[in-house]
Amino acid sequence: MARWIAGLDGCRGAWAGVLLDLDDPERHRAALFAHVADLLDAPEAPVSVGIDIPIGLPDRVLGYGREPDRAARALLGPARSSVFPVPPRAAIEAPDYAQAKALSRAASEPPFAPSIQCWNICPAIRQVDGLLRTRPDLVHRLHEVHPEVAFFRMNGDRPLGLAKKGAQRQAALDLRRRLLLGAGLPQSLVASQKPRGVGADDHVDAMAALVVARDVLLGRAGSLPETPGHDAHGLPVVIRTPERPA
Repeated sequence: MARWIAGLDGCRGAWAGVLLDLDDPERHRAALFAHVADLLDAPEAPVSVGIDIPIGLPDRVLGYGREPDRAARALLGPARSSVFPVPPRAAIEAPDYAQAKALSRAASEPPFAPSIQCWNICPAIRQVDGLLRTRPDLVHRLHEVHPEVAFFRMNGDRPLGLAKKGAQRQAALDLRRRLLLGAGLPQSLVASQKPRGVGADDHVDAMAALVVARDVLLGRAGSLPETPGHDAHGLPVVIRTPERPA
């Protein structure tokens, strides 16, 4: 019986997705999904899915973001700017950026406001939060990941040193593909063409999320922090990470 796993990364208002049959790794596909539920309810019915989006929203934030955000920033060191501190739930649910900043400052200590980058992904955060709250059976299938944390771990807990933007873009993508191969993904998937509408970096990040989904299913993934927390709705507050390389 096939065991499908998947990875998702946000992509221009949609989701870059990759799916892999864990029992027959040459069976895989990549696609652009309008909604997270479209992948979860796809014919493959993946049993473990890594997604690059915050899951679990605290009502009040202490110390510039959730505990997983702080742990990820500490792990990445100088590259920690890629981890946005997630503001309180009220700010995520705000109708506009001005109100989001005010609500975040009122429910955080020390007070902080979400960055515009974080605000721009709030619709995606709300989509996933709403999905998990209305379909709690999905909580054990959908796992929060952070691609740069995943690649950092695949690289032996060392910074990659190459940014995916600018003059280093191609070298950065090539390095990440080598790390995906080293993590055990099949060459045919790593070298696959990105779907129409998906950026090359989003395609690669979705594969990083797939690696984490695999390791979660196999019981060898790590967690930031080591002991996951939960928000007021029972959703896990944790970033899952790949297994450390031998």
